[in-house]
Amino acid sequence: MKMKFFSCALLLLFICSCGSSTEDPAFLNDISGRYLFNADEELEIYIENDSWFMKWRGATKIKPLKVGDGVYFVKEMNEKIQFRKNPTDNKYYICLVPKTDDSQMAYDFMKLEKDEFTASYYLKNGQFNKALEAYKSIKSNDSLSPIIEEAHLNRMGYRVMNNEKNMVHAISIFKLNAALHPESDNVYDSLGEALLRNGDTLESITNYKKSLEIDSGNRRAQQIVEKYGN
Repeated sequence: MKMKFFSCALLLLFICSCGSSTEDPAFLNDISGRYLFNADEELEIYIENDSWFMKWRGATKIKPLKVGDGVYFVKEMNEKIQFRKNPTDNKYYICLVPKTDDSQMAYDFMKLEKDEFTASYYLKNGQFNKALEAYKSIKSNDSLSPIIEEAHLNRMGYRVMNNEKNMVHAISIFKLNAALHPESDNVYDSLGEALLRNGDTLESITNYKKSLEIDSGNRRAQQIVEKYGN
């Protein structure tokens, strides 16, 4: 019985030591900030009461469990992570600990600068040129990324226009889609519709005509141009 009690006490001591909230202040200062989780999604590391927490996908206070020297288990990700500085760019990264011994550690999620944001952040906050540049960068790195898919952006534009009733933001989304997919007749059709609903008839007709140049069989565009184009 004494041996069993002693074993349980040791196990409890181990768990408490691994989950200890005491961290080096310099380490906390280095790791705090926003990290690029994917091409258009962030996670944030913040400090509270000399310990660090994570904000990610709606969860505002994720507390990873320390399971080793500089190694933490994030239950919400089902991953072990480490913080490392990449010697090639001298930036901090969150690194996923490989699940097999023969795999190399990769620099997965880069820490962002204070003035560096995601493409969707720039778009939502009315910084169209920066948003366009950021989305073009995503397209250049991964032309198949769902983030820059025409249909995805088109649905986003209609959701903002119909549900959120934010015409200015919706028009920005449709303009972005047209800039990313200039070969599509539908991007100009959607932009034309948003502009027309916002009262900009002249610019609307210009975009409907662009749609017709690509697809002359767009009957809806033809009808609107005939109605408002003169």
